[in-house]
Amino acid sequence: MTEPLLLLPGMMCDGRLFGPQAKAIAAERDVVHGDITGAADMGTLARQVLEAAPRRFALAGLSMGGIVAMEVIRQAPERVTRLALLDTNPRAELPEVQARRGPQIEAVRSGGLERVMREELKPNYLTEGPRHDEILDLCMAMALSLGSEVFERQSIALRDRPDQQESLRGVKVPTLILCGRQDALCPVERHERMHDLIAGSRLVIVEEAGHMPTLERPGAVTEALSGWLAA
Repeated sequence: MTEPLLLLPGMMCDGRLFGPQAKAIAAERDVVHGDITGAADMGTLARQVLEAAPRRFALAGLSMGGIVAMEVIRQAPERVTRLALLDTNPRAELPEVQARRGPQIEAVRSGGLERVMREELKPNYLTEGPRHDEILDLCMAMALSLGSEVFERQSIALRDRPDQQESLRGVKVPTLILCGRQDALCPVERHERMHDLIAGSRLVIVEEAGHMPTLERPGAVTEALSGWLAA
């Protein structure tokens, strides 16, 4: 019996981030969407994911979801059968990025969630392409549906997250490392680093995609995930 696939979305995103992949993969196995909105630290978020998850599962996370996925497999490696880390970052947050979190949180508390997402975050997400505006509209819809309190909790969790590079050396399950070639938030070199840290991992760079290749190049990502699940 094939294990279910647990998907963890990025900051201010929900299961729609993996819509094309979930639809395709659900024909062959159960697909479960994890919730990473309920706490302001990575350790608690990972525990909450584990509490709600199947007993054993394949695990894939994008961006913040990938960071939570690293903590999930650190806490409970015996429950994760395979790991996919997409457009994410194993390092602690840089001080200059941390410094931007406080003003963003204050702006969002004052009713500025849409402005912060539109002016400060969304411009970094995508490369140019025929569906650029459509995907950005979906990103905004996901963010507004989650709301300002989730933005604050997730911002704090990202700001204060630990470095996971050493813990990745202990990963022993089949692992896919994937990112968009033009990802400005989590560049290719971060993924090359994770590929070096996890013995036997596979590195896939998706051309003509930025931080959200699941939506920008859905077919390429679905193919990579399907191959990873079948390996």
